Amino acid sequence: MVLYDPTIAGKGTGMWMLRRHPLTIFFTLVYGLSAVGIAVLTVPALAGSRPPDTTALVVFPVMVIGVGVIGAGMTAAVDGPFALRDVAAGMSPRSAANRWAFFVLLPPAAILTVLILLRATVSDAFTPNFFPIGIVFGLAAGLTEEFAWSGFALPRMIGAVGMPSAAVLLGILWGLWHLPVADYLGAAHPHHGWWAAFFAAFVAVLVALRVLIATVYLHTRSLLLAQLLHASSTGCLAMLGPVQVTPAQETLWYAGYAAVLAIAATTTLRVLGRRSPDRPAHHSGADPRSQ
Repeated sequence: MVLYDPTIAGKGTGMWMLRRHPLTIFFTLVYGLSAVGIAVLTVPALAGSRPPDTTALVVFPVMVIGVGVIGAGMTAAVDGPFALRDVAAGMSPRSAANRWAFFVLLPPAAILTVLILLRATVSDAFTPNFFPIGIVFGLAAGLTEEFAWSGFALPRMIGAVGMPSAAVLLGILWGLWHLPVADYLGAAHPHHGWWAAFFAAFVAVLVALRVLIATVYLHTRSLLLAQLLHASSTGCLAMLGPVQVTPAQETLWYAGYAAVLAIAATTTLRVLGRRSPDRPAHHSGADPRSQ
């Protein structure tokens, strides 16, 4: 007995559009959420007042949880009610073999390497901070967002443009999605004249990180590893980021982190190969060319 057939279910309804243009609808929803964040944080500025930092602390978790809900909802709507269970199965600790676990240590190693070198050669302002609760922010982001980025968007983008182009493009889109809260990231905010340069460095970090996450995810099918890699970078940026830096100094060390992470991601990609595997079972009902 066929319980669910994604090729015929929902014909004649809005569900047909979801299955015909899943990426278009996904990114419309994701950026719609981001636009709401922009409105909340910029409307007060247009009235001549900067909203308190606590506003961003509310907007960011709403965006993080919201994008995860969008990814999970789109997976269920496009691929069927059992597809989300298949995605969630990738969160099993058994899916993350011990030989892959060291990848989770790459972000803190890269951050500390850059900060220690800059402290030794440029300024004591680059002394790493230690804010343990910062890892909580990373876990919240990693555990929720990867249902969207790795679980839903990445396999479809690989079907459309291949790997690593899909990972690079997704990294750029992921970075731009952070636009509403960009000036609240790090210690040196607001960034004033350094805002554009800082945001470019931040996006470069996320592009390198996404290539690393995508490469590991494609070789392990472990959503848990993708979540932990994401959490490791976000959490360690919050935990180790120096608090006395100027906007220019923060831009410099973010750019350095992006460069080191890009070397690690490129090396990993070359060693493991540009694998473009068959689509996971939970995406079997989707047209890989659908956007």
